[in-house]
Amino acid sequence: MADTTTLARPYAKAAFEVASQDNALKNWSNLLALLSSVSIQPTVNSVLRDPSLSSSQIAASFESVCGEEIDSKSKNFIRLLAENKRLILLSEIAELFEVLKAEQERSLEVEITSAFEISPEISEKLAVSLKKRLEREINLTTSIDESLVGGAVIRAGDMVIDSSVRGKLTKLVETINS
Repeated sequence: MADTTTLARPYAKAAFEVASQDNALKNWSNLLALLSSVSIQPTVNSVLRDPSLSSSQIAASFESVCGEEIDSKSKNFIRLLAENKRLILLSEIAELFEVLKAEQERSLEVEITSAFEISPEISEKLAVSLKKRLEREINLTTSIDESLVGGAVIRAGDMVIDSSVRGKLTKLVETINS
């Protein structure tokens, strides 16, 4: 079977094109996040995978769960996905849409995990530095992981900068063992 990302990509692109034409990237982003969260609910997911139901029955059930949160374009999108048996790909579609949206907006989600709380001043300096290096707007989130011992791990897209003590110790052990 084909990779789910490969199957989801055309639908994410189609949603992105519609959202771009309508100047509604944020609305579609919110919509896809909602649809994704609905689709992963165990009872909804079992309905999406039920071979005894027709695509129109599945679409109608899905729409009824979403209720007033969806408009006519959203319903058309749901029906298209149902006809092609792709509603189960909504999480991947939402993720790919966010990648396309970030590329369009030239922004990047950056997560900094550190052993200790990072002050707002240091967070700001890191954001400015990353903005300059990556030439994108930076949406910075921070978290604490005491198991890092010291330092931090920065995740920006597919780039990972591990300057944690735990990471350095792991590299040292690998070097000694090889």
